[in-house]
Amino acid sequence: MYVIRFTINDDSGVVSFVGPCHAIKMIAAACSRQPRNLHELLHYTRPYDADFVDSVRSGLAVFDEHNTPEHPEAFHRLMAELPTSELPPFRVLDAATRKASLEPAATGLIIINLSQRRIIQVQNSYADVERTGRGRVRRGGRPTSMLYHYSLPAEWRIVP
Repeated sequence: MYVIRFTINDDSGVVSFVGPCHAIKMIAAACSRQPRNLHELLHYTRPYDADFVDSVRSGLAVFDEHNTPEHPEAFHRLMAELPTSELPPFRVLDAATRKASLEPAATGLIIINLSQRRIIQVQNSYADVERTGRGRVRRGGRPTSMLYHYSLPAEWRIVP
């Protein structure tokens, strides 16, 4: 499976996770609904692939259980053991987690800045993010015959 790193920035902080490349369209579709924060972005993404969103939420819950800004050592140990492309979802707490959040996975890195309405394709060898598009809804990790369509509002910028 082709994977890409997503790093999401909102007013409360930064989270990062690796996901399947088909999630590029799902996240762009969710952005078309004008999410203000990570919670809303994941809520808007969930109808397209509930398993993917649930795995991100679950990973962040585990991260929050074992790490705080004052004590990120548990995640630092994990970063020492795993390649960055295999890290579970995490929050940026310090310089080490920031560095990991900017490391591309197999096909690249996309940064979503929700407050500035920007999608930054730092590296993307899979497929460019498009202003309009469609994708297949997934159930149980498999594509279905159902399609979703999206169109990013004019205030959203895709860089480059």
